[in-house]
Amino acid sequence: MGDDISGRAEEPAEEAQGPGEARKDPARIHDGRPAQGLRRGAEVALRLAVLAAFSACAAPAAAAPRAVETGTFRWPAEREWFGGFSGIDTDARGEAFRLVSDLGYMLPGRFLRDAAGRVTGVEYDRRDIVTFRGPDSAGEEDQTDAEGLTFLPGGGFAVSFERANRVERFDRPAPGGTDVTAGMDLGGLLWNRGLEAIAAAPDGALYLIPEEPAWRGGPFPVQVLRDGVWTTPFSLPGKGWFRPVGADFGPDGRLYVLERDFWGLVGFMTRVRRITLEDDVVTADEVLLETRAGEHQNLEGIAVWADDDGAIRLTLISDDNVARLQWTEVVDYVVRE
Repeated sequence: MGDDISGRAEEPAEEAQGPGEARKDPARIHDGRPAQGLRRGAEVALRLAVLAAFSACAAPAAAAPRAVETGTFRWPAEREWFGGFSGIDTDARGEAFRLVSDLGYMLPGRFLRDAAGRVTGVEYDRRDIVTFRGPDSAGEEDQTDAEGLTFLPGGGFAVSFERANRVERFDRPAPGGTDVTAGMDLGGLLWNRGLEAIAAAPDGALYLIPEEPAWRGGPFPVQVLRDGVWTTPFSLPGKGWFRPVGADFGPDGRLYVLERDFWGLVGFMTRVRRITLEDDVVTADEVLLETRAGEHQNLEGIAVWADDDGAIRLTLISDDNVARLQWTEVVDYVVRE
């Protein structure tokens, strides 16, 4: 294996009257009602206010679910093959992983985590790296630009490629898989903003989301491959300038979509949406996370798993674009319900 890389809220009493003092009449206000009646009215109002406050405390509004960062690990750049990681999936414990790269590589390995679940290092064997082959049996970058990876429930995995837009299934790590793109609607896909996010549902169906909508400001069509047939059962509405870059189904059966926005010299913004589906109809669309520009690197890959307490965890990885001013980081979040 390779070297480990370390990266963390009585009324006041009435005045007593002296012996022989005549009892003082209560002061009267302009409408002729005694002050005592005013005090009683105030007391009733106070009690009603307390009751209302108690009721509000007894039945607070449910807090919206949110994702909370638990750790960030900076992975130092290595060798000529390193970087451009744009797709990831992990095992059920968030440890064993496979990564795919814009450079046409697939890297299997394992995250080393401390007792709190934070990534402290990475181990892998360089001999396990797979170099993809394009549809023309070529290795040119425009044919091997891998953008997403998902494990399949029955074993193996699937990879989405852009530029030469296609989806391939793999029974084992190998340079070329089985192209399952036939019957898919590839019209309107841009050359370098095509098939991006891929996720396998619990029943094995593949869900594909493009980085750009069919038309500016339009929704993002979600194509689904089920039982060998491609359909487009629903679309995700665009929200702002964010674009889908990754997706994964969680152990809760919901679809988690990683989105990205870019603010010039300030940096990247990250958002994660959780989509609840019933027979491919969207019944809930929740934003779990939306960062400030520059808070993280260019996060493009997402893997969803559950910890020992059953809490949903998100593991995100950045694409450094093989650029000197960017770097690879692994960021972990936990979903608080």
